[in-house]
Amino acid sequence: MIRHLVLFKLNDGVERDEPRVVAGVEAFKALGGVIPELTFWECAWNITDRPIAYDFAINSAVEDTDALKRYIEHADHQAAAAQWREFATWVIADYEF
Repeated sequence: MIRHLVLFKLNDGVERDEPRVVAGVEAFKALGGVIPELTFWECAWNITDRPIAYDFAINSAVEDTDALKRYIEHADHQAAAAQWREFATWVIADYEF
Protein backbone atom coordinates (compact mmCIF):
# COMPACT_ATOMS: atom_id res chain seq x y z
CA MET A 1 0.00 0.00 0.00
CA ILE A 2 1.06 3.56 -0.64
CA ARG A 3 0.07 6.53 1.47
CA HIS A 4 -0.37 9.75 -0.54
CA LEU A 5 -0.27 12.87 1.65
CA VAL A 6 -0.77 16.38 0.33
CA LEU A 7 -0.60 19.60 2.35
CA PHE A 8 -1.91 22.82 0.83
CA LYS A 9 -1.04 26.40 1.70
CA LEU A 10 -3.41 29.12 0.53
CA ASN A 11 -1.68 31.97 -1.26
CA ASP A 12 -1.41 35.30 0.57
CA GLY A 13 -4.72 37.10 0.69
CA VAL A 14 -6.80 34.01 -0.16
CA GLU A 15 -9.54 33.13 2.32
CA ARG A 16 -11.17 29.75 2.97
CA ASP A 17 -14.67 31.04 2.28
CA GLU A 18 -13.95 32.42 -1.20
CA PRO A 19 -16.20 30.73 -3.77
CA ARG A 20 -13.25 29.38 -5.77
CA VAL A 21 -11.72 27.84 -2.64
CA VAL A 22 -15.06 26.34 -1.58
CA ALA A 23 -15.40 24.85 -5.09
CA GLY A 24 -11.86 23.46 -4.88
CA VAL A 25 -12.59 21.78 -1.55
CA GLU A 26 -15.79 20.24 -2.93
CA ALA A 27 -13.90 18.97 -5.98
CA PHE A 28 -11.40 17.19 -3.74
CA LYS A 29 -14.05 15.83 -1.38
CA ALA A 30 -15.81 14.22 -4.34
CA LEU A 31 -12.72 12.30 -5.49
CA GLY A 32 -13.07 9.62 -2.81
CA GLY A 33 -16.27 8.43 -4.40
CA VAL A 34 -15.26 8.56 -8.06
CA ILE A 35 -11.69 7.29 -8.37
CA PRO A 36 -11.62 3.51 -7.94
CA GLU A 37 -7.88 3.35 -7.17
CA LEU A 38 -8.42 5.11 -3.84
CA THR A 39 -8.68 2.59 -1.02
CA PHE A 40 -8.74 5.35 1.61
CA TRP A 41 -9.66 9.02 1.22
CA GLU A 42 -10.04 11.93 3.59
CA CYS A 43 -9.48 15.63 3.29
CA ALA A 44 -10.10 18.55 5.65
CA TRP A 45 -9.07 21.99 6.79
CA ASN A 46 -6.32 22.31 9.37
CA ILE A 47 -7.78 23.20 12.77
CA THR A 48 -4.71 24.86 14.31
CA ASP A 49 -3.34 28.35 13.75
CA ARG A 50 0.34 27.63 14.24
CA PRO A 51 2.52 29.72 11.89
CA ILE A 52 4.20 26.64 10.37
CA ALA A 53 0.90 24.87 9.69
CA TYR A 54 -0.50 24.26 6.22
CA ASP A 55 -4.15 25.06 5.56
CA PHE A 56 -5.72 21.95 4.01
CA ALA A 57 -4.73 18.28 3.95
CA ILE A 58 -5.44 15.19 1.89
CA ASN A 59 -4.65 11.77 3.35
CA SER A 60 -5.24 8.90 0.95
CA ALA A 61 -4.06 5.41 0.08
CA VAL A 62 -3.75 3.28 -3.04
CA GLU A 63 -2.62 -0.30 -3.59
CA ASP A 64 0.66 0.31 -5.46
CA THR A 65 2.63 2.70 -7.66
CA ASP A 66 0.56 1.81 -10.73
CA ALA A 67 -2.62 2.74 -8.86
CA LEU A 68 -0.99 5.97 -7.70
CA LYS A 69 -0.12 6.84 -11.29
CA ARG A 70 -3.69 6.14 -12.43
CA TYR A 71 -5.06 8.26 -9.60
CA ILE A 72 -2.76 11.19 -10.41
CA GLU A 73 -3.62 11.00 -14.11
CA HIS A 74 -7.38 10.59 -13.53
CA ALA A 75 -9.33 13.41 -15.21
CA ASP A 76 -11.25 14.31 -12.04
CA HIS A 77 -8.05 14.55 -10.02
CA GLN A 78 -6.43 16.70 -12.69
CA ALA A 79 -9.46 19.00 -12.77
CA ALA A 80 -9.50 19.40 -8.98
CA ALA A 81 -5.76 20.09 -8.83
CA ALA A 82 -6.11 22.69 -11.60
CA GLN A 83 -8.59 24.60 -9.44
CA TRP A 84 -6.16 24.66 -6.52
CA ARG A 85 -3.29 25.90 -8.70
CA GLU A 86 -5.15 29.21 -8.93
CA PHE A 87 -4.98 29.94 -5.19
CA ALA A 88 -2.57 27.60 -3.36
CA THR A 89 0.74 25.78 -3.33
CA TRP A 90 1.33 22.31 -1.92
CA VAL A 91 3.79 19.64 -0.87
CA ILE A 92 3.41 15.89 -1.32
CA ALA A 93 4.75 12.78 0.35
CA ASP A 94 4.17 9.26 -1.00
CA TYR A 95 5.41 6.29 1.03
CA GLU A 96 4.81 2.58 1.39
CA PHE A 97 3.13 1.26 4.50
